[in-house]
Amino acid sequence: MNKTILFAFFFIQNILFAQFSKRNLSSEKWQFKNAKENSWLTASVPGTVHLDLMNNKIILDPYKDENEKKVQWIENEDWDYQALFTISAKELENQNIDLVFNGLDTFSEIYLNGKLLRKTDNMFRKWEIPVKQNLKIGGNLLQIKFKSAVNVGKELAKKVPFKTPESPRSFVRKAQYQFGWDWGPRLVTAGIWKDVKLNFWNNAKLENVKIEQKILTKQKAELNIQTEIIAEKEGKYAVSVNNQSNNFQLKKGKNTIQIPFTINNPKLWQPNGWGYPNLYDIKISLQNESKNLDNKTERIGLRTVELIQEKDAKGKSFYFKVNGNPMYAKGTNWIPSDSFSPRITKEKYQKLIRDSKEANMNMIRVWGGGIYEDDEFYKACDENGILVWQDFMFAGSFYPSDKEFLNNVKEEVTDQVNRLQNHPSIALWCGNNEIDEAIVNWGYQKQFNYSKEDSMQVWKDYKKLFHEVIPNAVNEVAVKDKSIYWPSSPSIGWGHKASLTKGDSHYWGVWWGEFPFEIYNEKVGRFMSEYGFQGMPSLEAVKSMFSDKPNLSLENLTIKAHEKNARGFHIIDEYMKRDYIVPTDFVKYNYVSQLLQARGMQIAIDAHRRAKPYNMGTLYWQLNDCWPVISWSSIDYLGNWKALHYQIKRSFENQVILMSEEKIEQDEILNFYVINDNLEKVEDLYLDFNIMKFNGEKKGSGGLAESSTIESNGILKFSFSLEEIIGDSNKDEIFLDITVRDKNEKIFAKSNYFFAKPKDLKLSKPTIKIKKISATEIEISTDVLAKDVYLMGSTHFSDNFFDLLPKTSRRITLSKPLEKIDVMSLWETMNP
Repeated sequence: MNKTILFAFFFIQNILFAQFSKRNLSSEKWQFKNAKENSWLTASVPGTVHLDLMNNKIILDPYKDENEKKVQWIENEDWDYQALFTISAKELENQNIDLVFNGLDTFSEIYLNGKLLRKTDNMFRKWEIPVKQNLKIGGNLLQIKFKSAVNVGKELAKKVPFKTPESPRSFVRKAQYQFGWDWGPRLVTAGIWKDVKLNFWNNAKLENVKIEQKILTKQKAELNIQTEIIAEKEGKYAVSVNNQSNNFQLKKGKNTIQIPFTINNPKLWQPNGWGYPNLYDIKISLQNESKNLDNKTERIGLRTVELIQEKDAKGKSFYFKVNGNPMYAKGTNWIPSDSFSPRITKEKYQKLIRDSKEANMNMIRVWGGGIYEDDEFYKACDENGILVWQDFMFAGSFYPSDKEFLNNVKEEVTDQVNRLQNHPSIALWCGNNEIDEAIVNWGYQKQFNYSKEDSMQVWKDYKKLFHEVIPNAVNEVAVKDKSIYWPSSPSIGWGHKASLTKGDSHYWGVWWGEFPFEIYNEKVGRFMSEYGFQGMPSLEAVKSMFSDKPNLSLENLTIKAHEKNARGFHIIDEYMKRDYIVPTDFVKYNYVSQLLQARGMQIAIDAHRRAKPYNMGTLYWQLNDCWPVISWSSIDYLGNWKALHYQIKRSFENQVILMSEEKIEQDEILNFYVINDNLEKVEDLYLDFNIMKFNGEKKGSGGLAESSTIESNGILKFSFSLEEIIGDSNKDEIFLDITVRDKNEKIFAKSNYFFAKPKDLKLSKPTIKIKKISATEIEISTDVLAKDVYLMGSTHFSDNFFDLLPKTSRRITLSKPLEKIDVMSLWETMNP
């Protein structure tokens, strides 16, 4: 034999047996069918049965019209999926071949060439099955038979001697929002919702790389790299970390090794607003006899995160200390950004996180009724300096604690913590959303006629799952610096006084309690992890609800079908009457509903930030939508910023000036709060304000004659007599134009303050002019106050829903050119 050919032969054999390789089976030709039928249809993987039925024109798009009602039959059916794939002789020569499902939704049986390999019962687990002995050269048939999660759940519910809220969703380990929420449709899916792969490996492979941060100083970061190695045979192996090699004697089977690793002069991962989120690649390689067997790369950030809870005179603190500094958390709550999660693209994840960063956020809470998000979500948070409060996927119901369920949850927690813990964005693991509160406050025991024993069992089940099984699993799997655990959000329900003195708080007196927005000034907790108000989405999103020409009317059945809160429109109307003149025109109503939502959230956030450091976090409900809907989101399903998101960007700036009125005995006081969330103190600050009429006439001025210094992470408060500021003016005819600047005239913060509600303002008709600067830049100007300027068009405006002060102009950039830009202000809604 030719020596060159012989060399090539052995080289190929070494490559074949030396390397870990993957083959994606998602790209094979998948088919699906109703288990009761015989005809196979084309399917997509990853995907869901609803998407496959839509693609085959069996059902209409459930996001359109009232089609959601017409697809409810799907959840009660069983569904079969299959794909025929070929295996070559060379592939079959590998020592090990594993079939890996990263996500199966939910109850399924996996068959390969007619042999049952595994039954599954958890959407959130990874299923890995050795299949070398079941494969053959040539064609191989892979089948997954899905059972109806609703039907299986009903059978499981029968094992419990009492009825549970919203049964049977709590008995099935799948995304709870699929069963319907007050912002989302009921679309209980089934299918292969994540990738399917074949892993080929020889001799040994790496598993579960964990990177623990032992010491972090300015000079060095000392890390402990932990990994599991599955070895086919005993022997000497080398593991290198960023090309630094370490030798190990491994036994056959599972080995756990630890390797110290040092990074000199480390650059910290900083949260958004404090600096750059520096990242490091850690590459781990496994070799045996100079052959490369496996590689893994983990991208990490060097930072410290602590949850500080210390008793004080008013209760107990609750805040995050990041890199040694107390961090005021500014952020939001995240729900899945589609009811059909396989079609959430990497681009959509990246855009939503960039939009969060642009709005000055530093934290996102992943809500417990959705999914553990795709790796791309956490990657985007890592890259943009957004910390993640990660709920486990349990929400607002009673969950069982039988042995099988608890073991299933333990494996789920193990899979997810192993997958996510190396992300520097992960700040905290939280057991659930609102289950402690549901048990204590929501009256289910009375509604379902529980006996004393039933009620005791519910609490016992809760304690077992969220105070034992889950935290124990976290502690077993997570490295020490990634193991902060909080059992439930909130820790105490919003009707209880203690909810505002310790722990995190969900305050829903506004909206659910229908208390006025001003109650936010009184209901301030230590860390506000939920509060919110609904607003309509963009007109574009409303129109997308229709399959044909849209009928824009609040009485339209399609629009009503996309408001999932039974009293939603009534509540919006009641609040709108309090603060605005309610328009009859749909476009104006849509606009004012967005202003109303933004106003409510501004009042809440201002109250929270004024209470710093008593309050150290504000996460509004919610960032995004899973379909076109009237909801609490600040960004609609199509990605458009609502008025709220523009306001969030202003309200979450690191340096702000906020106002509040209060009455002390007989005196009315206007307080000015200067807030600095930056890590640098600022000296020689001056506060001044002009008292302005809406036509631009200056009525007076005021401020502080002497300068002040604000510390890093600090807050200053100044008080003025309200009577002296207003003088002989009417509150509905004036506003304050406030500036805080340093001695070099550098502006620290600016703000406007109005003394009357929007509906009471005596506005004049503004003459708003738009001048084109370039294809993607305009200048907008006005003669008199233009309140809440609304720029309309199919583009993203760098600012919108803003106050344009008398005789001023502002430059706005556009994400893409527009031929025509329509504009509206609050005056138009008050003068039809």
